Order: sequence, then C-alpha cells, then structure tokens
Amino acid sequence: MNLDVPGLESLGDLTGKRVVVRADFNVPVNEAGEITDDTRIRAALPTLRDILARGGRPVVLVHFGRPKGQIVESLRVGPIGVRLAALLGSEVLTLKESVGAAVEEAVAAAPAGSVVLCENVRFHPGETKGDPELAAGFARLGDLFVGDAFGAAHRAHASVSGVAGLLHSAAGSLLRSECAAFEQVLNAPKKPLVAILGGAKVSDKLTVIDSLLDRCDAILVGGGMAYTFLKVQGHSVGSSLVEDDRLDMCRAALDKAAERGVDLLLPVDHVIADRFAADAEARDVGVDIPEGWMGLDIGPKTRSLYGERVRTARTVVWNGPMGVFEMERFRKGTETIGEAMAACEGTTVVGGGDSVAAIHLLGLADAVDHVSTGGGASLELLEGKVLPGIQALRA
Repeated sequence: MNLDVPGLESLGDLTGKRVVVRADFNVPVNEAGEITDDTRIRAALPTLRDILARGGRPVVLVHFGRPKGQIVESLRVGPIGVRLAALLGSEVLTLKESVGAAVEEAVAAAPAGSVVLCENVRFHPGETKGDPELAAGFARLGDLFVGDAFGAAHRAHASVSGVAGLLHSAAGSLLRSECAAFEQVLNAPKKPLVAILGGAKVSDKLTVIDSLLDRCDAILVGGGMAYTFLKVQGHSVGSSLVEDDRLDMCRAALDKAAERGVDLLLPVDHVIADRFAADAEARDVGVDIPEGWMGLDIGPKTRSLYGERVRTARTVVWNGPMGVFEMERFRKGTETIGEAMAACEGTTVVGGGDSVAAIHLLGLADAVDHVSTGGGASLELLEGKVLPGIQALRA
C-alpha cells in the first residue's frame, strides 16, 4: 500500500498565497456547547503555524457533528474559532459560511498573519455527496490545498478529495505523520508484528482481521467481539454479546489463521458481571461463562498472556479496548494492554477510536510512538483500503 504523500515543502514559496486547509476539528462538546477535548485542534497547529511562518494565509475548512446538509445552530464553528485563536496565538476570522462570493471577499481582505475559519462544510448537502460544484466553490477560496484531516480521509467528500483534485495539493504534518505510522505497520513492519483488536462488535473488525492475517504474527482479540469467536469454538458465553450472523465468518478467520500459522489468540479467562452496570456483582472465571453472566473484561491469565506478547513485539498496532474500560471494575484488561504498549521497545501505534480515549484515560499517550486521530480511517487502512483523501493528494 502506497502511503507516501507530498508534504508542505512541495508547495514552494507560500508568500501571499491563500492555502485552503482541510482540518479535522470535529471536537466533543458538552450540553452547554463547551469543548471538552481540544486534541484535534492542537493536532492541526503545526501545519497552520508552518503555513503562517512561510507567509501563507490559511483558509480552514472543517466539519462539526452531523448536521446532514442543514444549518444547525448548535453545530456552528464559532466556539472552535475561539479555542483555535487561543491555542494558535494568531487572529482567527470565523465566517458564517464556507463558500460563495462573501467568503471569497472575506478571505481576500483577511490581514496577513491571520487564519480564516470557514463555517461547517456539512451544512451543505453536497459535501458528503462529493458534489463537484461545491468542491469548485471551496477551491476558489485558495491558490493551494493542504489535506490534514486524517479523521475524514476515508470519505470522498467535496472538501476532502474534491478540492485536492482542483488545486496543487500536499499533506499537512498531521496527515503525513499518520501515513508514516501506518506505512511502518502495513508495509515494512519489524517482526514480530502483533495486532490487538477489541471493541464491542466483531462485525466491525472481521475485514480488518482478514487483512491482518496476511501481515501479522499474532492477533490478540478482546472486548465484546471475542465472545462470538469463543462460541464458534464451543465455549459457553452466558449472556455476553454475540453476533450469531457472524459465526461462519469467525470460523473462517480461525481457519485462515491456522493455515497461515498466525496466532489468533482469544481470552482464556474473563471478568464477568451479572448485569451491565458499574456496580454489578463481578468475579473472575475461566474460559466458560455461566448462564446469566456476561463477560465485560479479559481475566488475569489473559492479561498476563497478552501483555507478554505485546511487550516482546517489534511492531504493535492496537484498535479497540479489551473490556468496558469506562467502568473502573472492567478496565484492567485495557490497562494491561496500555502498560504493555508503553513498555514495548518496538514501534507502537494506537489506531484511533476508543483505544485513543483509553490511552489518554490511562495517561500513557506520550509513552507510545503514535496515537491516531482517525478511528474509521485507521480501520480502513488496516483493512487494506485506499483512502480517497490520501489518494487525491498524489493525483
């Protein structure tokens, strides 16, 4: 898989140039509309600072939430602009629209050293449809394009891949670092390569498993997705989450792993509960779960086994928690993986989604080599798919 993308240096002299930047500022907010985690905004700062330092004028396109082509007042980007200005230390002009003559005039009039933040691109129904006319409207805002929204790179949207096809384009520092990290995992991993896959639904990860079986030495399975595999093997799983319509696919994955000589490891013990609640009655059991109980975390033997595999790997990629880590009683499995990732001397990549929330909760984000900003995008890369937002930058 070719993940080599041109960087900002390929754009040449930026003095006086308008640079359209597709960033990912889809940040979480509370009921009062206050930003609760500005990680994604911070991740874009190096790209914006680089453009400003080289005399360019960033014109930032972002999406926020799921307005579904309608103007939703609570999903305007005003609060994001305020936070961006505070973090960047530069003037940020936040507009009420993202395309059109008024926007083009505002961009032209923006003072040197400032950043223009356009309104939520998903207020336009054509954004998610990849509308070429909308993409052309975005392209009229700049002389150059920089793709830096890895979290949206798997979408063939107007502001992601559409603009890239109309302007001289490059990848921002965030997108480039994501590509470099996954290139190490997918194209030239040091062996042994170990993948850790968790999360609730096995259906979300089966294509990932199929792809990784051609690359990995071992795949460690945890979380709710493990119980469908265990049912295939004839184990009792109690009232644990099981996708019966995926049993045949799980059986095929186990068979393929055996054929390829890949260790596809499943939990050998569990932390179980009598109900899905933080204050549920809980205890440790072996591989079989009694009726009326559900598995909510991997058990101590599995934690030891998985932890050792991770610590001794040369390349590790992790996507999905080992249990219901949001509840402290069922966090030890995820905690063990995080600590083993931190202790591993090889290349360690956390592949987006809940794994990112977990690694931050554990305070271990700085101890791994790369924490991805895109859950869906990272999963599709691990599936072996070509991402439109990356492919368009090489066209």
